Amino acid sequence: MTNSTLTRETTSTATTDPATRLRGVVLAATRIVVGLLFLCHGLQAFGLFGGVDGAGTAVPVGSWPGFYAGVIEVLTGALVAFGLFTRSAAVLASGTMAYAYFTVHQPLALLPLQNMGEQAALFSWIFLLIAALGPGALALDNRRRSR
Repeated sequence: MTNSTLTRETTSTATTDPATRLRGVVLAATRIVVGLLFLCHGLQAFGLFGGVDGAGTAVPVGSWPGFYAGVIEVLTGALVAFGLFTRSAAVLASGTMAYAYFTVHQPLALLPLQNMGEQAALFSWIFLLIAALGPGALALDNRRRSR
């Protein structure tokens, strides 16, 4: 048996293993939902979905850091949802939310429940997990790699 034959057999066994397929599908579902939620979160900076104040107010164009955070959130949320450049986008999204947590929320109080930073903390850790595990199934990265 040649090395390439062994590699093909190992790969085909891994993709037909139900546990491996289920893991890929669950990871993909998580990636898609979290990416879309993050995209919507970013669109609030531009006045959509109630805006930043619930009354449709947008962040002023060019204001630091809100406008740029909104741009990063929209871009990385879409990339993660589609599974394109997933790991890089997830690392950037994770860092953006970590920055938001430590500059906006943490100065108000120590714990996320006290400083209203649960959402930033959860997004940061979930995106870090996606960056570590990869995109899962149904990702454009998988098609890009196969070429």
